[in-house]
Parts: sequence; C-alpha cells; structure tokens
Amino acid sequence: MPVSRRQMLRATAVGFGQLALTSLLADETAAVGAPSGPADALAPRAPHFAARARRVIFLFMAGGPSHVDTFEYKPLLQRDHGRPYPFSRPRVIFNATGNLLASPWRFHRHGQCGMPVSELFPHVAQCVDDICFIHSIHGTNAAHGGATLKVHTGSENFIRPSIGSWITYGLGTENANLPGFVTICPTLAFGGVTNWGSAFLPAAYQGTPLGNAAVPADQARVRYIQNTRLPVEVQRLQLAQMGRMNREHQARAGVEASLEARISSFELAFRMQRDMPEAENIANETPATRRLYGLDDPVTENFGRQCLLARRFAERGVRFIQVTHSDAAVQWDQHANLRRDHDKNAREVDKPIAGLLQDLKKRGMLDDTLVWWGSEFGRTPTAESSDGRDHNPDGFTMWLAGGGVKPGYRHGATDDYGWHAQRDKVHIHDLHATILHLLGLDHERLTYRYAGREFRLTDVHGEVVRAILK
Repeated sequence: MPVSRRQMLRATAVGFGQLALTSLLADETAAVGAPSGPADALAPRAPHFAARARRVIFLFMAGGPSHVDTFEYKPLLQRDHGRPYPFSRPRVIFNATGNLLASPWRFHRHGQCGMPVSELFPHVAQCVDDICFIHSIHGTNAAHGGATLKVHTGSENFIRPSIGSWITYGLGTENANLPGFVTICPTLAFGGVTNWGSAFLPAAYQGTPLGNAAVPADQARVRYIQNTRLPVEVQRLQLAQMGRMNREHQARAGVEASLEARISSFELAFRMQRDMPEAENIANETPATRRLYGLDDPVTENFGRQCLLARRFAERGVRFIQVTHSDAAVQWDQHANLRRDHDKNAREVDKPIAGLLQDLKKRGMLDDTLVWWGSEFGRTPTAESSDGRDHNPDGFTMWLAGGGVKPGYRHGATDDYGWHAQRDKVHIHDLHATILHLLGLDHERLTYRYAGREFRLTDVHGEVVRAILK
C-alpha cells in the first residue's frame, strides 16, 4: 500500500530531528501563483519590472534613536531650549514630557552635498554623498511592540509576513544553498520571531536567525546546522527517497503548496550544512577589512562583525539581510541618560556602518544593494526627566543608500522643532512600497491569497516615493 508523504514524515526524522507534524503540517490556504514545488520555492524569479536593487541590508536600531540628535538639525530647538513646545502635541503620547530640550551634540556639514550630521556619527558623516535621508517618516504607534511590528510587517496589531519574507516570496534567492532571508542577532522583544516570520506565507520564506540580541556576534550561529547523528550520505538518501515519494504523491493528489514549502525547507537545511558555516567564517577576511569594520576595537567589534557578516551574505546571493543593534533592554530607548547612552550606542555602530557602506562601494556592490537604516520611531524634541526624550512616531528620520536612490539627498522634514512630519510626509507603508519598487516589485501586485482575501505588505495603502529615486 503506498505511503503518503505525511505518513513518511511522521515516521522518520529526515535527518533533522523529530518533527511535530500534527501542527506543523496543518492545512493552509495556498498562494495564488506561488511556486509549485520544493525545487522552485526559493528559485530566482523575475521582478515585475526592471529592478535597481538586487538585495537589501536593513540596519535596525532597536529602541528609537533621536532624529534631532543624529541626522536632522533643528536650529530653533537649540535656540529655544527650555521653552514650551509651541505647536499642538499629539492626542496620544507615550509619556508626559516637559519643555524643549536642545541637542547636546553639535552638527556639522559634510560631503559635497553639505549634509548636516551630528558629531555622534563622524564616520557615517564621511559617507553622506552616498546617502538619501528621509526626514519625514511617520507611523501610528507610540509603543515599541506595535511600532516594531509596523516597521517589519506593515501591521501593528496582526501577525503578518515580514518585509524580508515578502521580498523573498517575490524574488526568491540567488543562492540555492543559503536562505533567502537572514537576520543577524535579532531582538526577541516586542514581537520577537514575528518580526522575521513568514506568517501565512509558506515556511520557506521566513527569516533564518543567527543567534539573538543576547548572544555576542562571534557566537551567533544558525542552530542545529550540523547533524551529528547521521552522515551526509544517509541524509542524502533520505531526501532522495522523500523526493521520489513526493513526485508520486503529486502525480496522484496534486500540489499541496504548504507541504511543498516545508519539504523545500528541509532540503535547504541539508544544503546549508556545507555553505552556511563557510559564510559565517570570517577567518579569511584581511586585516584591513577587519579594521574597516572596527573588529580591532572592543567597542565596535560586536556590531562590526554583524555588518561584515551582512556583506558576506549579500555577496553570496541572500536577498534580505537584517542586522539589529540591541541588547537585553531596548538599546536606543533613552527616556533618561540621553547624553551618556546615545553616545555609547553611536560609538558602537558608527564605524561599522560606515565600513559597510565603504566596503560595498569598493566591491561594486552598493549600486545594486539597498542599505536601509532606521528604527521603529524617533524621539520627542521635548524633555522627559532632565536628560531624556520620549517615543515619537509622528515624525523621524530613516536613510537609504545605494540600490537606486538619490545620493547626497534630503527628502521631507519635520516641523521647526522636530515633532511632526510636515513636508513631503512618508508613511511606513510608503517606505515599504518604495523599497519593493527599487527591487522591481509592484507593491499592489505582490499579493498572497489567504483566508478568502488578497494580502500584501502595504495592505490597502502606500505610494512609491518617486522623488528619492535616481
């Protein structure tokens, strides 16, 4: 009597440990136009139109860096320190704040574009001619959890696929032996795995984590990457047998997209045993490259290693790589001790970020790699305690570099003091639509049918910000 794939998977370990298949293989609604089998779940796919970028590196600063202390200079904030904020405050705020708080850091103009950058970021300041600053980002949620989910998934209160999953679903990967989406030292707080999960998209498109924010980067690895119980030859025979049974079942019963995606993920895990350790191994990087990323300095070594790994994954064809700067707390969340902790945080990331941009440019990769720097929100121009700022989702800065955006360019602005996005406003949905556009994807066409309706990253919103495109 023929044995089904489900029965076979329940009875075998497939070389990757016992599987909780009762819940793992629960029936799900299939995608419209989704890849039809394990061989092509992550295969490269043509974009909707000519792409300007092939991959994304997202530098996520967890907690909310202050835009008025980093990249958006506000002369009136300096002049009116200690006075009341003169405009209307949002109806909903996270904590009560007092009067205006001037930035304790000076701003200087840099590059041929004359971009003002805080002295917190002297190394990034050297790269401003390659950066496109967006000073008018705004969202809707003043809490870390909702705002973090919004940036990663486009939704602040539902479980939705992450942007990395959508991009991998739309384009596949350029390396069949590595995941299409890798997240390095992600935070487990404020949404945790849902920030890199695939939700109702097939499992092949979820992010693969290397460690987490509580693990030093030099110890961050993909879990269970080596199978010490079975030799490679036996695993290969098991996969081959599963493939034969899969084809027989498909001939009789047709395609089951969710199960096909899981089988594809098993096969990818087998192939990763060889390629992932090589991608994670930086032993052959030159001393000059290590210095460029700050690996010779204990202050910058941890984040520098993450940025170097991001470059290594990018050049090996991974489609979406996220690097997170966080710790057990929320790294950039300075309700107090702004001067001390923003200074510490910036010193940890400034040189590695600049090193990444310079390295990508030197290798000819910046033109088709979109580097995205940002957080879940900014901070208020008013003081919380004597030396802190509250959450501010109503207006803040993100920046992009490479990948088809205008270099040395500033788009939009908050009000004169930095609270509300005011000129050329860019919502999170607009930013997502623009990132997809740069990758050659129409955000209105990149859809997945689930629970009776078509879903997309931008839901029913989003406009491409064409002013920032080359």
